[in-house]
Amino acid sequence: MSTTEFTLLPDLALRTLGGAVIWANDEAFAEREALIRPGKAGYQPATFGHKGQVYDGWETRRRRAAGHDEAIVRLGVPGVVRGVVVDTAWFKGNYPPEISVEAISVDGYPDPLDLAGSDEWTTIVERSTVHGDSENPFSVASEERWTHVKLTIYPDGGVARFRVHGEARPDPRFLDAGPLDLAALENGGRVTDCSNMFYSSPQNILFPGRAASMGDGWETARRRDDGNDWVQVQLAGEGVLSFAEIDTSYFLGNSPGEGALTGRTPAGEWKELLPRTTLRPDTRHRFPIESEVPVTDVRLDIFPDGGLARLRVFGVLTDAARAVISGR
Repeated sequence: MSTTEFTLLPDLALRTLGGAVIWANDEAFAEREALIRPGKAGYQPATFGHKGQVYDGWETRRRRAAGHDEAIVRLGVPGVVRGVVVDTAWFKGNYPPEISVEAISVDGYPDPLDLAGSDEWTTIVERSTVHGDSENPFSVASEERWTHVKLTIYPDGGVARFRVHGEARPDPRFLDAGPLDLAALENGGRVTDCSNMFYSSPQNILFPGRAASMGDGWETARRRDDGNDWVQVQLAGEGVLSFAEIDTSYFLGNSPGEGALTGRTPAGEWKELLPRTTLRPDTRHRFPIESEVPVTDVRLDIFPDGGLARLRVFGVLTDAARAVISGR
């Protein structure tokens, strides 16, 4: 996977996915939490606070002794990391000249200081040069499931955003807890294709929780032809579905008029799960699925265009899918 392709995958560290910067050895100038904020970093010149120029990022003090600075991010969604982006936007004379990235997989919620001192960290990005005021992408070659990543900067400086792109891997211990949202990003679902993402990313519809605004969903451009828009989702694993939720919350004058859901069988055939059905604005629709056929992917067609807040597809994994996930 190239250094541009991996950025199409979800950012597993994102704050809106539940990510958190749980520890940093220094944040004298700017807070560590900014590393995982959604959106681009902002900047307003000649804006000074008690600690100096205000930066939308993480910035450490100037080092006067040997060493380096570090920050640990607990991934909102544990998974396989395909690449990271170290974004030094607006840091021009105060960015770190080099970085490295390590990862670790742990159960539960260990004390951050214990985690920082662990000798179980694995390097996934070797010490590398970065440039100021720019996005610095690095591919990762690892098939391991990680729960935390550590960004190290040499020797000090500022980083605006730290993106950790990859594929979610659910915790096998929870696979038998009952029906799962097999489309949820946190369970391993992901958008693999869509017809249009003019206003916002379709990955948003798989995020946890309720959307907070129209900007938290997926919205297409207005169609001026006879076609329709659609989004395709690879499920966490092969499963038998029981019901779907199509949420148009906050979409009032731009919600789809109708929707239809189909599923792809392990043999590659597409089967109807929900026939073309009227959708209402600003509404959480719940539809039972009357099918016992296992599917690996679903496709939601919306007619003719518009926006969605969330898509939930609940079901039970097959024994074959459960074995695959547990063996990863």
